[in-house]
Amino acid sequence: MKTILVPYDFSEEAGYAFEFAKGLAKKTKNKLKLFHVIELPTPQSFNSYGEVGAFSSEGTQIFMIELIEKRKRQMADFEAELKEEGFKFETRMVFGNPFAGIAKEIAEIHADIVVMGSKGSSGLEEVLIGSNTEKVVRNASCPVITIKSPITPDDIKKVVFASDFNDVPSDVIKKLKTAVETIGAELHLVKINTPSMFESTRTSMGKMEDFVDDFEIQPASMVVYNSSTEEDGILEYAEDIDADMIAMATHGRTGFLHLLSGSIAEDVVNAAKRPVWTMKS
Repeated sequence: MKTILVPYDFSEEAGYAFEFAKGLAKKTKNKLKLFHVIELPTPQSFNSYGEVGAFSSEGTQIFMIELIEKRKRQMADFEAELKEEGFKFETRMVFGNPFAGIAKEIAEIHADIVVMGSKGSSGLEEVLIGSNTEKVVRNASCPVITIKSPITPDDIKKVVFASDFNDVPSDVIKKLKTAVETIGAELHLVKINTPSMFESTRTSMGKMEDFVDDFEIQPASMVVYNSSTEEDGILEYAEDIDADMIAMATHGRTGFLHLLSGSIAEDVVNAAKRPVWTMKS
């Protein structure tokens, strides 16, 4: 890891992600960049959130000028606060769509990892809206760690890597090994068995053993875990062994196919209470 990117929206969860990323930067002495996107207002957004009494060009301009100045001061405060922390820190603020801005920033700075907060969503809200975090998880070219509660890299002792262990891309495993070694955690491998995707324990264990040999991994454990769905199984197993982080590869499915089949990784990111490390395969 050389550059850690934190998309920051001044929410509580973004604050948790920022604290985690600072801990990671202290460990690695790598560059940390805080990135904020200011969305340009629309009549609908102002009326919905009640930020101004009535939508008008004059009221909007005043509000936006005040907001921009406030964010500039906050970013400057962050820079002053972290000036002597032993790692390079910088901030950037842009205007536009949050996801588009984050995606462009990841590409421009060749981010090695993204750390961002997530509120999580479920049901109809997830299908209709989706979150910026979910979009980043689905599309980012680098690993993404999603954070929902206060945690530091030193708190992470057990990482669960969930997979079907069929043709796992080598670049995903290379980045995962780097993350686990950097944090100093032990790695636990799990294959979830479900009624609809049943596989004998012997077959699953054989795949995991081949995986371990191919990638020269020394896992703390290898388990075949039975559950009703892959998502439930991953969450249940992580809870059973009191894991501190879940790791998995995700697929960049979008549109109608995504709505039909979903992405297990995105579902886990939404439902998990603990941090989730993902990378697009």
